[in-house]
Amino acid sequence: MNEVVDAETRQMVDTGIGTEGEISEIETSLLHGIFGCRTTEATEAAITYASFLSSIGITPENYPVFLKMLEIENHWVIDALIGERDPFLLLSGVQPNKYIVGRILAMMTRWHKGGIYPKNLSVILGVLQSVYSSPKDGYRIYPLTIADTNALGKHLHKPAGQTDPLNRAILEVLEKIADLEDAGNAEMEEVAIHASRIRNAFFDDNKSMEEVIPPVLLVSIQDRKEVPPRKLAAVATGPGPSTPAPGKRSKAGGVRSSETKKKE
Repeated sequence: MNEVVDAETRQMVDTGIGTEGEISEIETSLLHGIFGCRTTEATEAAITYASFLSSIGITPENYPVFLKMLEIENHWVIDALIGERDPFLLLSGVQPNKYIVGRILAMMTRWHKGGIYPKNLSVILGVLQSVYSSPKDGYRIYPLTIADTNALGKHLHKPAGQTDPLNRAILEVLEKIADLEDAGNAEMEEVAIHASRIRNAFFDDNKSMEEVIPPVLLVSIQDRKEVPPRKLAAVATGPGPSTPAPGKRSKAGGVRSSETKKKE
C-alpha cells in the first residue's frame, strides 16, 4: 500500500501537480477565499457551503467549521447556516468547552458595537447563557477577564431598553457573572464587580456606558459592508430538489432577479 502511495506521489511531482500536502494547502487557501466573501461568486459559494453544513447539522466533529462560518461577516451566509433553527440554540448540540467560548468571545471582541449581525449575536449569547447559567461551573470551563466582560457589555444597546431580546440576554449573562462576587476568589470577584457595574450603568439613566467601558470599545458601526449574492435559490424544506424562481438565466447559470433586469 505504501508503495502505491509513494508511486502516486512521485507521479504528481513528476507531472508538476504537487504533493497531497501541497494540494491540501491550495484547497484550504481557496476555501479561505470563499469565506472572505469579497466577491459575488465567493459569497454565493459560501452560502452554498453554509447550506450544506446546515443540512448535515452540528456534531462534535464538525463544530469548529460552524464556528468558522459564524465568523463570516455576511448575513446571507449566516442565514443559510442557521436555516429555520432558533439561533440561540444553534450550538446547543455540542458540549461547551474552552475552545468554543474562546472563539465566540474573540468574535465579540473583534467586532465593533453594532457590527454583529443580530442572528449571529443570538448564537453567541445562546452559548454564553448555557455556559454561565451556573457561573462557577462556567468559570471553570472558561475563566472570564475584565476584557471579556467589556467585550460582552459593549454590545448592549441602551436606547432599546431591557425588553430588547439581545439586551435581555446580555444582561442575564452579566447577572450570572455578577453572582461570583462572593465566590471567595479575588479574580472572580473582580470580574463579578465589573459585570455588576456594567449592568448598573445600563439601568441608570444618569450614567453612560462610557463610565464603565472604555469609550474606544463603544465606537459603533452603523452600516455593515457586505457583498450580496446575485440571486438566492429557494432552499428545499422537503424531499426533492429546490426549484429556483422563474426568471432569465444568466451566463453563470443563476437566475437574475427582477432588480437586475431593471438595471439592464
